[in-house]
Amino acid sequence: MKIIVTGGAGFIGGNFVHYMLNKYNDYKIICLDALTYAGNMETLEPVNCNPNFKFYKADIADREAVYEIFEKEKPDIIVNFAAESHVDRSIDNPGIFLQTNVIGTGVLMDACRKYGITRYHQVSTDEVYGDLPLDRPDLFFTENTPLHTSSPYSASKASADLLVQAYHRTFKLPVTISRCSNNYGPYHFPEKLIPLMIANALADKELPVYGKGENVRDWLYVEDHCSAIDLIIHKGRVGEVYNIGGHNERTNLEVVKIILKELGKSEDLIRYVTDRPGHDMRYAIDPAKIHNELGWLPETKFEDGIKKTIKWYLDNKDWWQHIINGEYKDYYEKHYSRK
Repeated sequence: MKIIVTGGAGFIGGNFVHYMLNKYNDYKIICLDALTYAGNMETLEPVNCNPNFKFYKADIADREAVYEIFEKEKPDIIVNFAAESHVDRSIDNPGIFLQTNVIGTGVLMDACRKYGITRYHQVSTDEVYGDLPLDRPDLFFTENTPLHTSSPYSASKASADLLVQAYHRTFKLPVTISRCSNNYGPYHFPEKLIPLMIANALADKELPVYGKGENVRDWLYVEDHCSAIDLIIHKGRVGEVYNIGGHNERTNLEVVKIILKELGKSEDLIRYVTDRPGHDMRYAIDPAKIHNELGWLPETKFEDGIKKTIKWYLDNKDWWQHIINGEYKDYYEKHYSRK
């Protein structure tokens, strides 16, 4: 089995590469990543010498490069993690999100049609559903919830989802889509909430919290997410959407306070800042479909996962400090361009 993992030098994609190589000794994993700001070859350093792993530096929107890789590798499965994913960045510069998240997805599926695959899997987000009111804890996103986007990021991901479904209906491309809640865990880029708060707390810097910190997210430990995608690409029904949730709802303020407590830091470090435009209030996923059809349930409680995550950041300071210092951008040229 040969699997192309796009965006495999990013947070979730990188964890998926590690997960699959650890689980399947006879699978070939080909990572395709443009190494933009959030792509980090240091994330892949533990597998660089694995004979079942290969890396290509390429942009999924570059049709010529993508076709060349498909021609050479002849993959069986494509798992598309490649995406611009930071909401704040999408507000500042929407265009790059459309280029990568929509055009790039189209290029990948055209390559799948041209060269043939057994499964194309699109990794999406619960943000395509919009948000839920804080005063209705009984409401959850299901696969039938209408798409109702709030930011250029979520709009680009919803557009990609619709394109994937159109390719399935029109061209009979064997596709699946998963929509996940907020991930956390090792190798999370330091601009995101949890790693940013850990890094700032360790440095005794202020911890910026949007608004009053009331926004609720359903937190999913990244390894649980990887196990769900593994099940979907092997056993999921073609043409279907599967929601992947963690059953771990917390307000942003609760998350920040838990991190401070674990690190023995004062809550005086919390600083409330002006909320961002269109900030969704609550995300909450009902993962009943993937549980009923494929037997998947999240294994990691937030209380345990956050401790493991904090320990990882304490044990791997070089990884995130290189990012903060900008040194991670030089890793590819120093260690990988010779291969």
